[in-house]
Amino acid sequence: MERTGSGSRALFPKGPSFTLEDFSNKDFIVRDFVDSLAESAVSLNRRSGTSQQAFDPKPLIRSFENALQGLGNLSEELQEKESDLLSQVRRAEVQHDQTLDTLGRKLDQSINQFEALDLTLNNPDANDRGSRGEAGGNIAVQIGEKLEELDRKRRRALDANFLIQCWLQVSETGELTSLQDIQRQGGSENKVRCAVIAHQLMRISQRLDSASWNNANGVHRNGVTNGVTVTERKHNTREILEKFCETLEQDLLKQFNNSYRKQNFDDMMECAKVLHDFNGGASVIAVFVNQHQFFIDRDQLITDEVTTDGETWDQLADPDSEPPGVEPSLQSLVDEVRIIMQEESFIIKRAFPYYETVLIKFIQRIFQQSIQQRLEMVLEKANTISSLAFLRSLHASRSYISALIEDLKTHGLTEHPEPCSAQIAQTLDQQVEELFVPYIMGNSYIDREKRSLEELFNSLLFKFNIYHSRRKKAPTGFMASLAQQTNQLMATAKDAYLERLESSELTPTQKAMMLRVAGVQENDKNKNEIEVSEEDGILSTANAKRMMTWLAESVRRTLELGSQSETPKDVAILLNLLMANMGQVYVETALEAAMEKATSQESVKNVPDLSYLPLIRPAVTITSIMSRFITTVLIRLAESNTTVRRSMEAQSKMGIESIEKKANTIMKSTVDVIINWVTKMLAQQKKLDFLPKDELSLVESLQTPTCTSICLFLTRATGLLGQTIDGQNLEVFSSELALAIQRLLFDHFKKFKVNATGGLMVTKDIAKYVATLKEWPLTKDVEAAVELLTEIGYLFIIGPEALRERGRNLATSTSSGSSSKKLLKADFKAFIQSRDDARSIGVQSVLTSL
Repeated sequence: MERTGSGSRALFPKGPSFTLEDFSNKDFIVRDFVDSLAESAVSLNRRSGTSQQAFDPKPLIRSFENALQGLGNLSEELQEKESDLLSQVRRAEVQHDQTLDTLGRKLDQSINQFEALDLTLNNPDANDRGSRGEAGGNIAVQIGEKLEELDRKRRRALDANFLIQCWLQVSETGELTSLQDIQRQGGSENKVRCAVIAHQLMRISQRLDSASWNNANGVHRNGVTNGVTVTERKHNTREILEKFCETLEQDLLKQFNNSYRKQNFDDMMECAKVLHDFNGGASVIAVFVNQHQFFIDRDQLITDEVTTDGETWDQLADPDSEPPGVEPSLQSLVDEVRIIMQEESFIIKRAFPYYETVLIKFIQRIFQQSIQQRLEMVLEKANTISSLAFLRSLHASRSYISALIEDLKTHGLTEHPEPCSAQIAQTLDQQVEELFVPYIMGNSYIDREKRSLEELFNSLLFKFNIYHSRRKKAPTGFMASLAQQTNQLMATAKDAYLERLESSELTPTQKAMMLRVAGVQENDKNKNEIEVSEEDGILSTANAKRMMTWLAESVRRTLELGSQSETPKDVAILLNLLMANMGQVYVETALEAAMEKATSQESVKNVPDLSYLPLIRPAVTITSIMSRFITTVLIRLAESNTTVRRSMEAQSKMGIESIEKKANTIMKSTVDVIINWVTKMLAQQKKLDFLPKDELSLVESLQTPTCTSICLFLTRATGLLGQTIDGQNLEVFSSELALAIQRLLFDHFKKFKVNATGGLMVTKDIAKYVATLKEWPLTKDVEAAVELLTEIGYLFIIGPEALRERGRNLATSTSSGSSSKKLLKADFKAFIQSRDDARSIGVQSVLTSL
């Protein structure tokens, strides 16, 4: 029921009303739709929140039922529309199929009509005689082809007739009048025809006049050849034909040359075609290449001396100077070749139908004659200067000629402006390889590099080796086993240098260079008696950098000159050279000297001499540089060969570890030297230093003499250590040394009786020790252990109550108290018992409480 009236409303709200358009909207959201249904069913009073009523689901149920009913009605309506649309689709598909069938039948009819028309055109004798007019075009084509065939046969018959006529003339009269008449007419076609007929006559002569080919004296006899009776002839057809061919060829070559001078490329092309048909073109190619003005001019200049001045050669032989580049005369030749090749390739393409063949011959002649001869002269001259000059000249020449090749490839030559063809590119690459193969084949090149580097390294280390060879005899035992291999290498390097200086193969420039690098004068008669200073036996980072620079230059040359497949083996040879000279002869020899000195200082009676420590710094720096170069350059270049790379890695690791072990041995020995000396100085502490009778001595001196001496010694040692190592290495070393000294001081102060005034002395000594040790870079634990020393001084000056208080904060561990942050009970008790009032009641009560 529902009430009526203006202010009345239905008992149950009317359900929502919606259509298909409500759901076809692109902004339709299901959640919002459901929320609107629920919102419309909530009573006004509940929305306002004025009363707290129990939830009544009935309005929601009725609202959703009405909505569901509306959705059902819409679904039925939608289904009807879908059925209607499907019916329309089926009708359209049927109509489409009918249309396709109709079009298919019409297409078949068109194809049949086309085939019938084609059959009629190609078969004029078919049943349909009325279609001959339509087939007239095809008949005309067939007639034309038959006429062409007849014309070819006619020409062949005429040529055969003319050939027989020429043969009869040459065989019977010994003349070639008819052929010569054609030659006199001139023109490319006539020349080609003469060449072809002459070749045919030569073959006929070989078959019918074999006597003239088999008998050089021209005597002819009757005989049978291949079943053909050969009658006696008076004329030697072979000689006549060869003479005519030679005349014809010379005439064509002369015409070609005249056309070349006039830049008549069309006529050159005609002559080249004729000569190509005549004899394959070999003669015209030879004339073009051999008589080229470039080769004529260069043949006159080939005897000129190499133009490089003496200063440039000296720079080329100086390992510390930058290579000056390619030799000027060779550079001039290569620059000229670049221009000539580009210009002549243009002419070759316009003058020859087989231009690639001609260009290849031209390239081969230029490289195998002009460039090769000049290159040999340059390298021979460089070889008379020094081995390094030869290697640098070889490298500079290869680089400059390779740049020429790349420029020519990019230019394209006959293919300009496109890059040159694959065949020409291969020819250019082949010429470069053939130029330098004699110098880089096998191990010849890497052996030269190795000898050159050995000369430089031996020269640079000559005084160094002399200095260390004159050191006092190496110690026995362990030290001798360590030094044996390096001593042998050092002696070998020195002997190799002296032997090379006396070699007759050594050039004056190279000898002067070796003496300069070694720092030796020419007038020093006996090189073994050269005076050397201590500085000559010290490692120099500058010398190591020179060696690395020389090696890097060799590596660069090896990469550019050597074979890519052989690169791993080549760099392995260079690595072995580097490890032997820089690693063993240089660094390890210096470390062994420092190690001997360090060992000798362990038991000295005077203050130890730690001057050997700064020698370790350059050893570490040089080893670091060498290791980085090996890792980043040499080993990476050997990655293509796993076996060689692993061998290089193992060799490098073993060499670096050997250096590190010797450096570590020196540092360990240094710790022993310092600890031994500190122990010796502590042993000189007087028994009464901490039992002064009055306070006057305390005023006069801040620390005891022993403390002052030890701290001065440690300060000097610290300064030297700072010059030796740094960073974490210095921190580890300083921490280990500080711990050892802290243990010594712990044990030291347990040995002395201390009174109240002496306790102040102990406090001042310990404060000085702690201040000295804390100047070193220490780890936190070691620093805490050093700070623990300050507790010792307090134990000698505080009263029993303070001692009792400190006794409550002791470590109970039985481990060494040197690294603990608290005193051990045992150490605490030992220090208290060293007090002169240890037997007093207060102190005894403290000991008892422990």
